[in-house]
Amino acid sequence: MWTKFEPRSFTVVVLVHLLGLLVTVIDGGGKYNTYNREKLHKYREEVREMFRHAYDSYLYHAYPYDELRPLTCDGVDTWGSYSLTLIDALDTLAVMGNYTEFSRVYHLVAERKDFDANINVSVFETNIRIVGGLISAHLLAKKAGVPLEDGWPCAGPLLRLAEDAADRLLPAFNTASGMPYGTVNLRHGVPEGETPITCTAGVGTFIVEFGALSRLTGNPVYEETALRALRAIWSTRSTLDLLGNHIDVQKGRWTAVEAGIGAGVDSFFEYLVKGSSLLGRPELRAMFNQARKPIDHYLRKDDWHFWVAMKNGQVTLPLFQSLEAFWPGMLSMVGDVEQALKSLHNYHQVWKQFGFTPEFYNVAQGAASAGREGYPLRPELIESIMYLYRATGDPWLVDAGVDILKSIQHSAYTPCGYATVRNAKTHTLDNRMESFFLAETVKYLYLLFDPDNFIHNTGATASIHTTKHGRCVLDAGGYIFNTEAHPIDPAALACCHNMPSEKEITEELTNNMIDLLDPYKVKKFRGELIPERLKRIQLEKIQAKQDKTKMEEKVLTEKLMRLKREMLAFEEEERLKAEEAQGQSIPGKVISLGTAEPIRTESSQSQESLKSNSNQSEGAASISSQSQQSSGQTSSQLESITTADITLETSTEYYKSRGEDDGVGEHYLSDDPQFNEETDIDNKDALEPTSDIGPAMQKFSSGDSATGGSAGVIVQPEKMPNMFEPAKPNKIVETLNNLLERFATPKNYKFDIMEYTTALISDKRFSLNQSWYKDYSVLTCPGTKFTDRFLIHGEFFTEDP
Repeated sequence: MWTKFEPRSFTVVVLVHLLGLLVTVIDGGGKYNTYNREKLHKYREEVREMFRHAYDSYLYHAYPYDELRPLTCDGVDTWGSYSLTLIDALDTLAVMGNYTEFSRVYHLVAERKDFDANINVSVFETNIRIVGGLISAHLLAKKAGVPLEDGWPCAGPLLRLAEDAADRLLPAFNTASGMPYGTVNLRHGVPEGETPITCTAGVGTFIVEFGALSRLTGNPVYEETALRALRAIWSTRSTLDLLGNHIDVQKGRWTAVEAGIGAGVDSFFEYLVKGSSLLGRPELRAMFNQARKPIDHYLRKDDWHFWVAMKNGQVTLPLFQSLEAFWPGMLSMVGDVEQALKSLHNYHQVWKQFGFTPEFYNVAQGAASAGREGYPLRPELIESIMYLYRATGDPWLVDAGVDILKSIQHSAYTPCGYATVRNAKTHTLDNRMESFFLAETVKYLYLLFDPDNFIHNTGATASIHTTKHGRCVLDAGGYIFNTEAHPIDPAALACCHNMPSEKEITEELTNNMIDLLDPYKVKKFRGELIPERLKRIQLEKIQAKQDKTKMEEKVLTEKLMRLKREMLAFEEEERLKAEEAQGQSIPGKVISLGTAEPIRTESSQSQESLKSNSNQSEGAASISSQSQQSSGQTSSQLESITTADITLETSTEYYKSRGEDDGVGEHYLSDDPQFNEETDIDNKDALEPTSDIGPAMQKFSSGDSATGGSAGVIVQPEKMPNMFEPAKPNKIVETLNNLLERFATPKNYKFDIMEYTTALISDKRFSLNQSWYKDYSVLTCPGTKFTDRFLIHGEFFTEDP
């Protein structure tokens, strides 16, 4: 309630604040706690105990299943019967110095020879958790005192397992674009009928693991595969340099067009930065720098990051997602500590409000979004806190880390581990402990409170290792964490095979005329990224599609001609009936539209009349009317219609009418918001612009028609009923639309702002879309059917007829 402004009261408030500031300065900045090593180590040991309880509970109650169910004290397979938690937690044992247990589990995992199994798995999750976890544990083996085979780090049982897992993921990348499917069968490849839709993170989160694998094994296929996928999705960005959320990996079309930094997108940006640092590839850093500009311009609002339309940058969802909390930590890697701290302060306030960060937080309302209040023990916030504390030493960041530690200890603890928080407002629990809790959350907490850990080495110490490729330096720090927090020593990659220098990489890009930062040049080189065999298959498919389209057009045109004839016959019958009823003649129409072979109709029109019409003069189409002079005249002359005469507006004419190019070349436009506004020539057969004659009347192929004509003549509306006028629907138009439905673009959607606003006010933001309630895995782009996945525009977008 507002009160009357009192100058005296205002002066008192100011003096109190100034006094508090003075006390803070005199006290040496006592606003936050101070932390010496002894105090930090106290919290470190609390984290160690947290890990021990969760890890032992998994071994006792859940192993060999993938994950622990802490409420029922049993296990469940979630991602592929990998004993996932064991592999995910392996390098955490090394980070915490438990080398005895690390060695035991190392040899236990090494007993497995391969991942041959007839099961479908997520390509994304298998890569970050299994491939990443095995590579990291392989590289930490020397530090943990594990006996090494000759050739390490270029050889070893866990490296071979990682290679086997990656080999089983490679079939997913066998697409026209090079972007991978979301699911693969470990034995048989991509499952039959698998959806080609996957999220942006599911395309761009491979370069760290695949790059490291190539450098360690000497097999370039992994790094090249990951780079091709990255470049392919980068080339589909909008003119604003924004990327959408989900994409069709076969056609390169966006199917979810909201741009953000959270669920389904996050690790794409993360891997541009980390891949550049790990592999020495400057073009990845350049891609990130260019991608960040529109993020700061369109997405960032008061140091929050919202979701926007990738075509115009307009805000569509004013939400904070807990997965976005990785962003401040990543900004610290590129040196922007100030902006990182601003965002982190916002995110920590959400934690303080609930004790956890709910999956979705409605910034406008200051409340957790209905149906998305859960916290599955995610690591992103503590990850950013750890990175920023290493960069600044600010004790406030330790305070924030203690907040997270105490919340998990207090509310997520169970006798059999730590449980997912079902609702951040009520702190009710769910029966799941994801493997990333031990791989990431606990690890980042431990590293925050352990400033002397070998991971933090700044290069002051190192060790020399000799291989058949020469001597190399190891353990000098600079570890790169993959998105599952598996650390990789970048120096180890130079031990096995020569890393290309920045100069060599620049020459590679120049020689291939690749300019990743020019969207128009990207269109030109994208085809070069596809192997010759795939390019040939793609061209054959395009040609076959064009040939099939022409045949379908011919058949459809004949149906249209038949309908026109039937309509004219019907009119003639009505005229004759009226004539007979009135006992007088009625002027009839004589219409000539060409010289094609007439199509017989089933009307009462005589065959002789049709035959006489088919012999009318050839030439340009003409329309005329003649008065019938005798009352006894009962015959009518119907026109003959050539295929060329009814050819609809061609794509060239369509674009010229809009003042644009003819669509032949690099860019194809679609009015469908599910499509990206630009795509390459490989997609031209599927993008059909909407003409001015109705939503179902799409362009036919330009050039020659079925009879060799070019542009047809549409019957003038004043001479006969206009069947193509959507403003005056009739049975004929409806029939034509039904026939032409196969040539229509997929269903269009429009954003229902009224429904969105109403839901925002009533706090029912996510109450309609049932896919949000499946489970937390929808936020990590698993290889499930698209209808069960995260689809950010699925709720408030209504079908636009």
